[in-house]
Amino acid sequence: MSGISYVSKETLEQMREELTQLKTSGRAEIARQIAEAREKGDLKENAEYDAAKEAQGYHEAKIAQLEAVIMSARIIEAKDIDTSKVSILSKVKLTNLGTKKSVEYQIVSEKEADLKLGKISVTSPIGKGLLGKEIGDIAEITTPGGMLKFKIDNISI
Repeated sequence: MSGISYVSKETLEQMREELTQLKTSGRAEIARQIAEAREKGDLKENAEYDAAKEAQGYHEAKIAQLEAVIMSARIIEAKDIDTSKVSILSKVKLTNLGTKKSVEYQIVSEKEADLKLGKISVTSPIGKGLLGKEIGDIAEITTPGGMLKFKIDNISI
């Protein structure tokens, strides 16, 4: 992952806790699995050993990726948000001009995105399409499902 990741203070703390867990108990569990597999004999024909080593590789890659995100993270607070235009952490009330339905999304970092909670990633097609828009603007956004048009009804924190 490259560039700066804008996250809330809470999300940064969650990422740090996850990293600590991965480095401590996560690594210990992987080491235990490798040791158990090693005890089962010839390593050349030991599928359990190969699986444990592969799991170790994935685990270490996840640690490296999380460390990179934390290193590039910048905390953004609600008091710093300009509500005159859509930006990260702002809540946007929209009307889908195709369906006439009203929806509300909060623009968040990739790590915080959860569509069930109405939180969409700043890097998603809709998130990117809304950035910088002001109340009253029409956002034409190309998504995998086709072109969508949204009218910006309100921007808040």
